[in-house]
Amino acid sequence: MNSLGIDKAPKDTKVVVAMSGGVDSSVVAALLHEQGYDVIGITLQLYDHGQMINKKGACCAGLDIQDARRVAESLGIAHYVLNYESKFKESVMDDFVDTYLAGETPIPCVKCNQSVKFKDLLQTARDLGADVMATGHYVQRKGGMEGAQMHRAADLTRDQSYFLFATTQEQLDFLRFPLGHLASKEETRSLAARYGLVVADKPDSQDICFVPSGGYAKVIEKLRPGALDSGKIVHLDGTQLGDHDGIINYTVGQRKGLGIGGGDALYVIRLDAAKKQVIVGPKEALQKQRFTIRETNWLGDMNAYLGKEVFVKLRSMHKGVMARVEMTDKGRAVVVLAAAEGAVSPGQACVAYDGDRLLGGGWITADIS
Repeated sequence: MNSLGIDKAPKDTKVVVAMSGGVDSSVVAALLHEQGYDVIGITLQLYDHGQMINKKGACCAGLDIQDARRVAESLGIAHYVLNYESKFKESVMDDFVDTYLAGETPIPCVKCNQSVKFKDLLQTARDLGADVMATGHYVQRKGGMEGAQMHRAADLTRDQSYFLFATTQEQLDFLRFPLGHLASKEETRSLAARYGLVVADKPDSQDICFVPSGGYAKVIEKLRPGALDSGKIVHLDGTQLGDHDGIINYTVGQRKGLGIGGGDALYVIRLDAAKKQVIVGPKEALQKQRFTIRETNWLGDMNAYLGKEVFVKLRSMHKGVMARVEMTDKGRAVVVLAAAEGAVSPGQACVAYDGDRLLGGGWITADIS
């Protein structure tokens, strides 16, 4: 077995590397090339290249595509740019808009991994005859009796397993994550410098790739003209407190910027898209201990964990809490937290772990009990 778990010599093992143009995926390509693998770099053009040609830090558009090409040239590996704009718009951007308009808070990076990168790109890798596809994600893939397992990264501050909860077992068996064992991002940058990569000092991208400077309302308005309907801000007791200019401008748990004057501190408790209402109330009304998740995905046999406590995260930066997962109808489950939590937000993901092992998760629904 070689270092990727394939029973071939590295030179006979074809690896497709998903190259975004950032330092992480560039190091993956360089590392595997150095180890003697037959490496092919693929970069996806996901949205309007013309608009983003001079923007830095825009994953899969503009200068990042150029950076990926330059890295591939310096390594002497094959490199292809594939236009996935239509697939990205349908699977990620339209979903992003529709989720906001439904009164929920989307996570487009999960949708991108779920639909475009680990579905369409992975199939392209198979079509090219690749043995595996490698990415720069910070997670660890480990062997198990029932197939590959996904574990949190060695550096928990860089761990990206929350964003990969929708990865299927079939996809995980084909994927590799060469950076997940590294102790810090500094190690990655040191490797980039050692390989002489032009992106060694490139800053990490912070924004959602297709949302410039956090201006998601403008993106929604562009994709759904006239969708930003105004409505009422209403207290839980039914009292109308003011007006709003679109529910997409509010998130569950928000306190500041409500525009309803003084008095006791009020928080956004929920968003009612059908009535175009922002419902507010006291902080204690945010506390939830039981809720439903939909479109669940589990790695391995989740039945082994029913009735047992697992560790769950409700947001990517959430510290986590113990909980029990109760399976209901197909694709849905009820999560019962050991202690109530605030700002359990529909549209976000609830992701379950057994220690560092990712079990899977689902999308938090609006029908929170």
